[in-house]
Amino acid sequence: MADRRKKTVRKAAPRKVGGRLSLEAAQDKRGDGASPAKVVHEAGLRERTDAHAPDARSGESPPASQGLGPRGGVRPAEGSRMNKRSRKGGGGRPGWMQHIREYLLLLLGSLVVAVSFNTFLGPNQVASGGVTGISVIVEKLFGIEPAFTQWALNIPLFLLGTLLLGRQFGAKTLVGSIVLPLFVLLTKDLPSMTDNVLLASIYGGIGIGAGLGLVFRGRASTGGMDLAAQMLHRYTGISLGLCVALLDGLIILTAGVFLSPEKAMYALIGLFVTTKTINIVQLGLSYSKVAFIISEAEEEIREGILYELDRGLTKLQATGGYTGESKRVLMVVVSQTEVSRLKELVRRIDPGAFVILSDTNEVLGEGFKLTGSSLSP
Repeated sequence: MADRRKKTVRKAAPRKVGGRLSLEAAQDKRGDGASPAKVVHEAGLRERTDAHAPDARSGESPPASQGLGPRGGVRPAEGSRMNKRSRKGGGGRPGWMQHIREYLLLLLGSLVVAVSFNTFLGPNQVASGGVTGISVIVEKLFGIEPAFTQWALNIPLFLLGTLLLGRQFGAKTLVGSIVLPLFVLLTKDLPSMTDNVLLASIYGGIGIGAGLGLVFRGRASTGGMDLAAQMLHRYTGISLGLCVALLDGLIILTAGVFLSPEKAMYALIGLFVTTKTINIVQLGLSYSKVAFIISEAEEEIREGILYELDRGLTKLQATGGYTGESKRVLMVVVSQTEVSRLKELVRRIDPGAFVILSDTNEVLGEGFKLTGSSLSP
């Protein structure tokens, strides 16, 4: 019986772990000419890989959920505590901590918006859209404090939105609709930072955009024209983005009539800067690159990406438009600092490879930014 068992034991075939070949198989492909640095790196990875090797006695492999991640990290097992926390998001933080963080972002963002309004836009009469823009026009025409105008518009819009669209806005939108005008009122005596309208439009737009970006990162809203745009979208069928642009454009046009055409042009600059700043705050400045590689030396390039760049990749099936031949396309996402290394690697293996590089604003997942955390390459 013992002899029979020995005969049935076979050497485990090279296997793929987490979308890559095992280290042993990779070493067989490269031969013995690996550099000392690679040998040390692979030895460190081997320790993490050994726990997931197939059992030679049973021939069983570990569950797929316990494979290696794209940068060599061990994925949590299905049902494990780490995996459950990652599903919940936020690294397993309690729900009340997440709510506190969101409300703090809402309050901080509203304060930044209020300070920017009172130190840049308000004193220079730059009505760059939204309820704050309307409050600038009303103050010029009737002398009413901007905070009171904002309350007079925000609260009815919130109630009307709740009536027509349902209770989807939540408590944070109500808080934002009340707190922003309050901060505007409390900071109204701050001195103006500049008398130059162009500088006020640019820096006021940056401040407003930064504040609104923080509010949006807290999954909140300050109400106002956003609610009006959603109601207009609901009952006219016009796209939401176009509704926002129409309302802001109408406010800027009104500023051109009651303030001056020049002030309206400055307001348009402020609105543009605000929009760009919101995108930067939400998405960040660390752009990554996604590369699509078509090559006859696909396998060699794949191994180079996995073991030299230490990046995961995806194989896509494609068909040549002229030849009709079936081809493999390698898709890999790298950070800005790794772009030159990737291009050099592909050029060294196959100088005739076809490579497409494109910007991508945000990448979530292992090796990049983890959802609910601040990790990034």
